[in-house]
Amino acid sequence: MTSKANHSGKVALVTGGNRRIVLETGRLLAALGFTVLIGIRDVAKGEAAAKKLGSNVEAIALDVTLPEGPAVAAAEVERRFRRLDVFVNNAAIHYDLSARALRPHRTVGRKAFETNVVGAWRVAFAFAPLLSASRHGRLVVVSPEGGSPASMDSGAPAYSTGRATLNALTRILAAELRGAGVLVNAVSPDWVETDMARPSGRPVAPGAAGIVWAATLPDDGPTGGFFRDGKRLPW
Repeated sequence: MTSKANHSGKVALVTGGNRRIVLETGRLLAALGFTVLIGIRDVAKGEAAAKKLGSNVEAIALDVTLPEGPAVAAAEVERRFRRLDVFVNNAAIHYDLSARALRPHRTVGRKAFETNVVGAWRVAFAFAPLLSASRHGRLVVVSPEGGSPASMDSGAPAYSTGRATLNALTRILAAELRGAGVLVNAVSPDWVETDMARPSGRPVAPGAAGIVWAATLPDDGPTGGFFRDGKRLPW
């Protein structure tokens, strides 16, 4: 499903630290020729993980919860590369499954929105100029189907409503960046084997492949959509 084209010379940034889905996405992008930056708060941990993925993968300091964190990281990418070809936003926390909308975990909910919505907005704002500079930029928002009203049920109210808000932001960003040649899409990797989903999730590899599919779309590819494994999902 992923592109077989050579993307040598292109630069991709994947947020979300050293999670399995992040590292597998980075590995696949590196195999296609991208220089891959793993955005992580703890750079030492990121560098240790990056070494396992190849010489063209490295860590970069990025904390989406800090007001200036994304801007500082964007300035570093601009200084070194002058542009960004792919940005994969996978930073997310707090799957509050035991909570209910009428019995919320208020502190958890606030932290979830700060990272999953406000943090994602910060990085989109910070890196949009660099994606536009590419003229072929791809912004991929990793958004599980729990954020789709079409599949919502009780439980995880902060996580689900935050993801739904992020999906709305994805649509808005797609419209605003269309003229700059940037394609913006949300991708569900499905319930994969991560620290959150073990042991019931499917293997990480196909979930990451769906993310890379959106990251390597041709210029006439879709924008403003929601996909899993390259197939469109209802919002």
